[in-house]
Amino acid sequence: MSAHWIAVASAEHVRRGRHGGFMQVNHGKAAPLRRIKPGDGIVYYSPTTIFGEKDGLQAFTAIGAVRQGEPYQGEMGGGFTPFRRDVAWAMAEETAIKPLLDRLEFTAGKSNWGYQLRLGLFELSAHDFSLIAEAMGAKMAAVEN
Repeated sequence: MSAHWIAVASAEHVRRGRHGGFMQVNHGKAAPLRRIKPGDGIVYYSPTTIFGEKDGLQAFTAIGAVRQGEPYQGEMGGGFTPFRRDVAWAMAEETAIKPLLDRLEFTAGKSNWGYQLRLGLFELSAHDFSLIAEAMGAKMAAVEN
């Protein structure tokens, strides 16, 4: 994998993407997805289970690698056609972020560790991606490049 990314969405939305083999970010915007390339690693962080709720889930909910192809528009109904990228999702367990906070480079020593997550998508170090993958027990599938 050449780059690694964290995307943020509710667990409910992430599970829908896992089931369909795709990812969406920033409410379906195309521009952020164009920064991601085939073969890049992607991990989803979900602050909540359901969008708009405040249940305090705070967990990594999916991990995988971006497949070949460009962003495309999917049909969600009601005229909503968000941009997506196809992802080879790994078999992995949803994992709470709190036990990892002091070991992740993007959170270690930061009292406001959640601030970066407000961006919705940001690049992650290979160290952090590997640590999250291990914590999730991820079984990564090979992705054709």
